[in-house]
Amino acid sequence: MTRISNESQVVDFVRQARAEKKPFEIVAGGTRRGVGTVISALPQLDVSALKGIVNYEPEELLCTVAPATPVPEVEAVLAQRGQRLGFDPADWSGVHGIGGTPTIGGAVSIDAFGPGRLLRGPARDSLLAYRGVNGLGDTIRGGAKVVKNVTGFDIPKLMCGAFGTLSVLTELTFRVYPRPGHAAVLAIRDVGPLEGFAHLRKMARSALEPSGLAYLPPGNTLLSDVGRGAAIIRLEGEQQPLAEKITIAKALLGVALDDVADGIALFAQIRDGAMFANSGLEIWRMMIAPADAPRLAAQIAAPLWLGDQAGGLLWLAARPESASLIRSLAAANDGQAMLLKASDARRAELGLYAAAPPALAKLRAGIKSAFDPDGLFNPGRI
Repeated sequence: MTRISNESQVVDFVRQARAEKKPFEIVAGGTRRGVGTVISALPQLDVSALKGIVNYEPEELLCTVAPATPVPEVEAVLAQRGQRLGFDPADWSGVHGIGGTPTIGGAVSIDAFGPGRLLRGPARDSLLAYRGVNGLGDTIRGGAKVVKNVTGFDIPKLMCGAFGTLSVLTELTFRVYPRPGHAAVLAIRDVGPLEGFAHLRKMARSALEPSGLAYLPPGNTLLSDVGRGAAIIRLEGEQQPLAEKITIAKALLGVALDDVADGIALFAQIRDGAMFANSGLEIWRMMIAPADAPRLAAQIAAPLWLGDQAGGLLWLAARPESASLIRSLAAANDGQAMLLKASDARRAELGLYAAAPPALAKLRAGIKSAFDPDGLFNPGRI
């Protein structure tokens, strides 16, 4: 393992690796290594020293950080000025039983968004600019440190969900968002998936700007007394506007809405997959059209599951024999199924995602070749 402490050292390491034709694995906090195909027996580039707040301009809603900065540290600094990250980064270390602290670069690299994506979008909608080192050993910059940027290619978006296969990140600039003074979490209890998801989609289409919409079926371990299931709604705002939102929501849905005690913690558990932490089954995250959620959940019939993003994301704890069904249903419904947790052998067999269609695979290969022509970065991870 080679530990570096600055961008210049990254450049030197990559150039040497290229000269010696030696691929390597990029590591920092280590909490995301359970996601994607196992990388073994490769040299490691430890970038964990690339951490800290580089520049923070709260008045401009901009924050620039080094990629190995722990997510809790970033969130704490922003909270002091009444702000937050937009994509609600998730910590899946509990799902994988891995110790350590998740880093902001890791969250971006694997697109680890939480329920807040519903209102403010995924990481690619928050990442304005980045610095990094490509596979040629050149320092590159993408994007601009302004909220409104309409010039050139939006290269930072490519880094989101690339699993470290395009660049060694050295600096990230985010648009940040105001943190509301209050939040309310409400539940519609004793509703089946068809009715529950319909309520959530109605809320998603409303002008109330919900920041969390989830469905918990019976047998979930996060909320008791759900009956046939519960639709969970998170609304945010200052005290008086929030009260008005709640009144409108009750009128819009025409059903009883119960306050959920410690609802903020509930959505944090949904974000981090806490319900699946001790499951011995394979864990999937299935991105689909929200209207398809009740039908697909019934077809898969996973022993343990929940719906997030108003149904646009299904968390599934499924038996190995369900893998082909999950992947085929995702493909048939223009969705995508990510294998979040499985044994090393199953990760190697199934891959993180299903094989891409030829046109998309060709596009991805072209992008990979442009950034890392020798395939040095995290080979095989996705």
